[in-house]
Amino acid sequence: MRTSDFDYELPEELIAQAPAEPRDSCRLLVLHREDGRIEHRRFSDIVDYLQPRDLLVVNETRVLPARLVGRKKGTGGLAETLLLRRREDVDSMGAVWECLVNPGKRLRQGARIEYRAGGAHAPEGAEVVLEAEVVDFVEGSRGGRLVRFEPCGGRNLDEAIHAAGHVPLPPYITSYEGDPEKYQTVYAMDEEHSAAAPTAGLHFTPELMGRLADAGIGWATVELEVGIDTFRLVTEDDPTQHAMHTERYHVPQETVDAIAACRAAGGRVIAVGTTSVRSLESAWVAGGGELKAQESATTDLFLMPGSEFHVVDAMITNFHVPRSTLMMLVSAFATRDQIMGAYEEAIRERYRMLSFGDAMLIL
Repeated sequence: MRTSDFDYELPEELIAQAPAEPRDSCRLLVLHREDGRIEHRRFSDIVDYLQPRDLLVVNETRVLPARLVGRKKGTGGLAETLLLRRREDVDSMGAVWECLVNPGKRLRQGARIEYRAGGAHAPEGAEVVLEAEVVDFVEGSRGGRLVRFEPCGGRNLDEAIHAAGHVPLPPYITSYEGDPEKYQTVYAMDEEHSAAAPTAGLHFTPELMGRLADAGIGWATVELEVGIDTFRLVTEDDPTQHAMHTERYHVPQETVDAIAACRAAGGRVIAVGTTSVRSLESAWVAGGGELKAQESATTDLFLMPGSEFHVVDAMITNFHVPRSTLMMLVSAFATRDQIMGAYEEAIRERYRMLSFGDAMLIL
């Protein structure tokens, strides 16, 4: 197995720059693993493929306004910081976050940055609401930094981040100027923890959720705080040499109980998104061969062809970046040949790709 086995030619014009409106009007490619059959539907048709007693498990995480654009003190040069996760293990140093920074070569240890109200769109003379200092490199990371933040003007840290920050759209979305709430799921929790959205969930609407409930389909939640690996491709020729960063996840007892009841009734567990898959399968591994609730646990689980799935029976997912860990995960759930064939079909049929794009249901 080589990383190149999960590469494909992605036409730039197929990378969706805005979400479908309404959300559930996007296209849905249905892949049947048993025989490799493919169907083309709309996401709102997903009810036709689910049965009473099935259980949908969604990642309810909310995206933090984690993209901070400021200026380096002393030179005035632009400096961009992407918050990935709070590092409570070094909180003796203050409010420290693990971040990606740009430009990396100029933001070395000791560099200080000022962020103004309005962030990247701050007018001249806008108030400085947040200051930061690069305190260290992240061990084993490509370009990661530990950054200490200090709110200004009597604000607390959360208020300062919201005053200066923006929702961090993926770098391949270059022209979206619409409502940033469209990059949140309609069922996201109130607290904000993630650096990116669990994009398979973006297609649900309250109306569709009501139809699913009326059809007897269950609903349960997990949380996985999406982090650095969302922004990284696998660069090693041998994917087993790729180092996954840890992400925090939560699988509540209520979800464990709902899955047990679903199984007992003969239903299927349908994970909405790769983050829900990783949460559930990580909880199985952490449970020592059975599904157990996990609270503030961490996972670096890397699912690739050859991996076993113990909890998930079907999956809703988006179309992913070539050579990514997510391509490997879906190729493990189906087969590599089935996934590559489905992607070829999607491109031939002009599906909209990646985070704001269309969806796939793998049965």
